[in-house]
Amino acid sequence: MKKYKFTIKGHDYEVDILHFENDVVELEVNGTHYSVEVRREAKEKTKTPRLVRQAVPKPSPEEAGISKAANPSVSIKTPLPGTILKILVKVGDEVKKGDTLLIMEAMKMENNITAEKAGKVAQIKVKEGDSVLQNDVLVVLD
Repeated sequence: MKKYKFTIKGHDYEVDILHFENDVVELEVNGTHYSVEVRREAKEKTKTPRLVRQAVPKPSPEEAGISKAANPSVSIKTPLPGTILKILVKVGDEVKKGDTLLIMEAMKMENNITAEKAGKVAQIKVKEGDSVLQNDVLVVLD
């Protein structure tokens, strides 16, 4: 397999590694055959360098060009294509998070479309019997 020449305390040795499997090495030293068990010491865990960066300060709303809306509106959209079966709210109704706004049939199942936040119904963009596609806006809450 591999041949090596060693000099130990002034003596020359010719070493042929014949076979190495698991932790047993078959080798020949100056014509004499040996079977040697190799012990491997557990290596110390190498430390992976860590990149340390300084924290970036957050920009002020003026710097970022972001204006906070007092009460942003939320559009309730369809999760799947389907047909509107029943509308349970009207414009001006106050709803709580989780209230059912309308019932929609999709994939031969009735699905309750619920409010994602509490608010007032500002617009209803569909009527009963309408066919809708995925992500169509159904209701707008303020």
